[in-house]
Amino acid sequence: MPAVTAHGLRNGLKVVRTGIRHEPFLFSVAAIGGLVYGVGVAAAGWVLGQVIQQVLVPGFRTGDLDGQRLAWWLLLLAGMALATAGGVLARRAVAGKVMYRLQRRYRQALADKYLDLPMSWHRRHPGGRLLATATSDIEATWQIFAPLPMGIGVVAMVVTGGILMLVADPVLGALGLSVLPALALLNWAYQRRIAARIARMQTLRGELSSIAHESFEGSHVVRSLGVERHETERFRATAEALRDADVAVQRTRNLFDAALEALPSLGVLAVLAVGTTRVAAHAADMSDVVQVSYLISMLSSPIRSIGWVLAELARAAVGWERVRTVLTETGTMSFGGQDIRHDGPGELTLTGVGYGHPQPDGTFNDVLSEVTLRIPGGRTAAIVGPTGAGKSALASLLVRLDDPTRGRIQLDQVDLRELARDALRRHAVLISQETFVMDDTVRTNVTMGGDWQDEAVWRALETVRLRDTVSRLPGGLDARVGERGATLSGGQRQRLALARAVIRSPRLLVLDEATSAIDPHVEAEILGALSERFRDTTVVLVASRMATISAADEVVYLEAGRVRQRGRHAEVFAQDAGYRRLVSAYDHDARQQEETS
Repeated sequence: MPAVTAHGLRNGLKVVRTGIRHEPFLFSVAAIGGLVYGVGVAAAGWVLGQVIQQVLVPGFRTGDLDGQRLAWWLLLLAGMALATAGGVLARRAVAGKVMYRLQRRYRQALADKYLDLPMSWHRRHPGGRLLATATSDIEATWQIFAPLPMGIGVVAMVVTGGILMLVADPVLGALGLSVLPALALLNWAYQRRIAARIARMQTLRGELSSIAHESFEGSHVVRSLGVERHETERFRATAEALRDADVAVQRTRNLFDAALEALPSLGVLAVLAVGTTRVAAHAADMSDVVQVSYLISMLSSPIRSIGWVLAELARAAVGWERVRTVLTETGTMSFGGQDIRHDGPGELTLTGVGYGHPQPDGTFNDVLSEVTLRIPGGRTAAIVGPTGAGKSALASLLVRLDDPTRGRIQLDQVDLRELARDALRRHAVLISQETFVMDDTVRTNVTMGGDWQDEAVWRALETVRLRDTVSRLPGGLDARVGERGATLSGGQRQRLALARAVIRSPRLLVLDEATSAIDPHVEAEILGALSERFRDTTVVLVASRMATISAADEVVYLEAGRVRQRGRHAEVFAQDAGYRRLVSAYDHDARQQEETS
């Protein structure tokens, strides 16, 4: 990203305007606190000058200090100090609250957007990058509201202090104010140097998060292939690049912080040198020199917050661009307002359904083409086909994880796109081959936040033949299963995922190779139990085992994304050589594995 030019500054200010629009009252309180702080610090310099001019200097001349007048000025100074402290408290506390409220608001908005976007969009964006957007980019966007009220106070301090300096002594005031253009020029140079470094740092944070996410998710692959050293090197290279980027940002900040600290000090020295000459020539009072010197010295530390604000503006512009890119994505799913009946099996109708993965040039790589079929309510259909035939894509379309690029899918004669947001989720469940198990209890992994009694959970576990296993675990339903179900076998994880579907009693159940890791004998028991329990459920099975396929009422054979044949298993087996070769090969491999085991 380019340095903070006028364009970058405008983008940062747009972020500020957006935040103020969301939190106008709280920001106003923080800004007023900053103004009180800025004006109070500058006014304290004027009071100090008055104490010297009206109390201390006359007292030294006469040898008689006016205690009453001194007490009055000191009381005024104490009152201003209390007001300034109150302004600092309001500025810091409320500014932090504004920042955290905005971060919470946009993290929620981002999470909602992630949920609205189809799976096809998520497949194109690494999970680590999405996580970095929801964490570091959100923080970078709204961190600007931490220093902003202080920056407002510093502006008020500079304006008030500048007026008071000029009123005290125009020559000394002009000399003191000459530091401000130098500070502005230094800040401008600082922003040009820091912006690109901040942008690179944010990019590397996202890359590092993506690498870590991939390595952790695929840890079993990394270990089984013995590529730990390669993954470690990949992580190390990016981590070192991030370290270098962080160091470059901090080095730039430290360099300019030193310069920002030195300029006001040089200004004080210049005022003292010229001021003593003017006092000796009776052109100025000692109180004027003290007042101007004090105001310049008081500006030396707060003025650096202007650089902080400008740096955070650059960071906010970078973070906001990443967040806005997600929030303005146009591929979100639209929903209607219709609902479907709540009892009985659901009837599925697919008419001319086509689906393709979007390509960078805007075209689609077709996975499904002209799929037309009807699955009556209460029937069990097996989707069979070779690798790449589009079986999993079809399964995801049936529960609307994606929308078809052509045609339509209806449940009970209602297009899925016309249903209300939660209508389909109440009636349809998809269990895929790649099960996800949370690092939580068995109960939570089955109910997933739903309000079911333990008896219902145990019945669901019994249906999927997992009750005995869970009852032997320490704690039973309260037993934790570890990250991604580390304490369970692959077949047990699949059965736990099946229990999630069983407890919900869906009207449409889609199983995408959901029993592939389960022993064939146990699978037969589970399918029999599911058939008995779900008499009023339409079941779609993506399957490859002969026993699973032959139990279905109908077989839909896909090849190259098209429905090549459909009917009873025996009919399709007799009529289609491709189907016959495929299921025979699967059955042969299964028998060999069983004999080997």
